[in-house]
Amino acid sequence: MNTPTLAVQDAINWMMTHNVMLKATLGSSKHAAVSLTPATISEARFNALRESAPIFGQLINAVAENHQFLQEAIEPVAQGDAFFRELIAMHKAIHQKGNAKRTPLLMMRTDFMDDQELGPQLIEFNGIAAGMGPFGQRTHELHRYLQKQSPNAFSNWNENPHAKLIYNLAITRLAEGIVHAAQSIKAQTEEQDRPKFLMVVQENEDNIFDQFLLEQQLREMGIETYRRTFKQLHSSLTTGENERLILDGVGGIDVVYLRAGYQYCDYAAHDLDSKKCCDTLMNTRIFIEQHKVAVNATVSQQLATSKRVQTLLTSMTAEQLTHFDLTLEQAERVQGLLGDMRLVNEESYDFISTEDVDNWVLKNQGEGGGHCIFGEDIPQKLQQLTPDQYETWALMRRVRPAPRRTPALVVREGVADTVDDLISELGLFTVHLDGKPVTADGGYAGYLVRSKASTTTEGGVHSGLGVLDSLAYEAH
Repeated sequence: MNTPTLAVQDAINWMMTHNVMLKATLGSSKHAAVSLTPATISEARFNALRESAPIFGQLINAVAENHQFLQEAIEPVAQGDAFFRELIAMHKAIHQKGNAKRTPLLMMRTDFMDDQELGPQLIEFNGIAAGMGPFGQRTHELHRYLQKQSPNAFSNWNENPHAKLIYNLAITRLAEGIVHAAQSIKAQTEEQDRPKFLMVVQENEDNIFDQFLLEQQLREMGIETYRRTFKQLHSSLTTGENERLILDGVGGIDVVYLRAGYQYCDYAAHDLDSKKCCDTLMNTRIFIEQHKVAVNATVSQQLATSKRVQTLLTSMTAEQLTHFDLTLEQAERVQGLLGDMRLVNEESYDFISTEDVDNWVLKNQGEGGGHCIFGEDIPQKLQQLTPDQYETWALMRRVRPAPRRTPALVVREGVADTVDDLISELGLFTVHLDGKPVTADGGYAGYLVRSKASTTTEGGVHSGLGVLDSLAYEAH
């Protein structure tokens, strides 16, 4: 395959000057891994997924606000998973005696892969730290730039050189959703200053560039932006008039956006906790939700987007799904995308021993990469589980996308390489405020494509095995 050095270097330079970067050390960064060959999808299939994604947002919002269902769904998991035990305790503390004053802002990414036989299948919901939308838009813009700037090289790399790139406005659409939420909260006060947005981040965050792109857009739209860790917020949040959330030195906060809180270590503060690990910073998260502020992700949303709830939803009939604010037509539509998931129990080892284990994935409740078990490791792991651990795991039928028909060019750490069997995962963003879509496109807010070799089980961009990508329509 022809891989002109100048065009590859041009792409790297474009990424570096447009903040498609990851922090490498305290004082340095590197460009994110990227494919220079957009994935293709039929226009009809993309439109169907784009129209279905907001229905998933509507569904998850209803699940998140059905507190009895969540308690019953998560309690069995809490028996064998210490983190979920803490999450359910936080949930109870927030919702006892009507203490939850927050307005739920659901900014969700729904991830799909396109099975060769079954079509698009749901992989997972991401309701907390559902990031990289800005990187998704930037990757689309990179491909559009290369198509114009280096058309010959782009045609050589592309599976279909005449394919039309699919616009991605994730930065703008996500920001519009946040602005709408911020303005709706600010309108409930008599304050005359600009709305304020607080992003809760992890210590030593390496994904600051993706976050910066969103913050930059918000500032251009008239929103003040602030970044704090849970530890920094512990001693700097107070209650103002009319149950306003006040940040010291800043004032009333209108939107809280969590890019942390999906793992135990985000709450660890051994110098603050004298009795029990993580209580202090978890109390900070509880405190936030007891105020009149728009929050993504609420603890309810985090539980509603868990693998446990996904498994339960997958087992429901369309009629049962209508209990969560869906019409029968909407329920049938999403049911066709939910895939096949099964709870783990005493019979799971016998079941998997009669199956081809390569057709299944064993997943725990963890967020991000590194939480899946494949192949012959599945029966071995099932045998190791104790009964109280069964509920913390689920079996998912493995999705088998068709690899691209031609080799793809990827660039990682300044080096270009070809991948013969690249497959892609498509994440669609949606924004709902208090259950109502808030973007101009019915709640749809852009997309993220991450691609990897078909032989790779972990496809995260952070892990170094996946690459950023974009979409183009298949030519007729």
